[in-house]
Amino acid sequence: MNRQATIIAVVNQKGGTAKTTTVENLGIGLSRHDKKVLLIDTDPQASLTISLGNPRPDDLELTLSDLLNGTISENPVALDEVLIHQQEGVDLIPSNISLAGLEVSLVNTMNRERILKQFIEPLRARYDYILLDCMPSLGMLTVNSLSAADATLIPVQANYLSAKGLEQLLSTINQVKRQINPQLCIEGILITMVDARTNYAKDISKLIRDTYRDDINVFETEIPRSVRAAETSAEGKSIFAHDPSGKVAEAYEALTQEVLNYDEKRN
Repeated sequence: MNRQATIIAVVNQKGGTAKTTTVENLGIGLSRHDKKVLLIDTDPQASLTISLGNPRPDDLELTLSDLLNGTISENPVALDEVLIHQQEGVDLIPSNISLAGLEVSLVNTMNRERILKQFIEPLRARYDYILLDCMPSLGMLTVNSLSAADATLIPVQANYLSAKGLEQLLSTINQVKRQINPQLCIEGILITMVDARTNYAKDISKLIRDTYRDDINVFETEIPRSVRAAETSAEGKSIFAHDPSGKVAEAYEALTQEVLNYDEKRN
């Protein structure tokens, strides 16, 4: 069978929305369903790289910025020299602070919004899913991720300011769709860090669902707030390895199932 990866950018310009946690656990969730998965850390803060067991990203010899510089200079770096095979079955292209310098130099690069796409396209044949962990801003690296993606997944914290910030993000996604990547669609909004004990979280969840349900898929699954989930990044393990029978693992398994079903329908 000819494999043709679905590329999903996990994006929100606000920090603290569980973006990285979602990329890690959705990626490993898909891998547990026998999908071949590549995770790409497109954030110079390297949270995904750290969460997957690389506590000192700035010591890594080669990262995403080397691969993209190779694409820009038409002097490619071998992917296998950069790939990290994570113990739970996913591949990772790591990041570190050098990516911040690359973002600055992209401004003067020809075809600057499509450098990441140019690099990723040949990898589609190797994977079923490629997930991009975007940085918490709407800068050039995020625009590159949106240009390369088939779909976006938007994690939103269950609070009022996060819900309000969605409008700006959706307008950026629509702009990229109009001007650069007409195929881009929104896979769904994922409500995260939900404290089920409070009415406030339920009210925000209802607000998001009522506002967007006619135009955008809002995932049924909501990711609960959890201390255990916060501990996983220090251990370099997913929630499935850290607390397999907990409510967060259960939620990410349900999200994985929703994504698989959604993509089946779309294809």
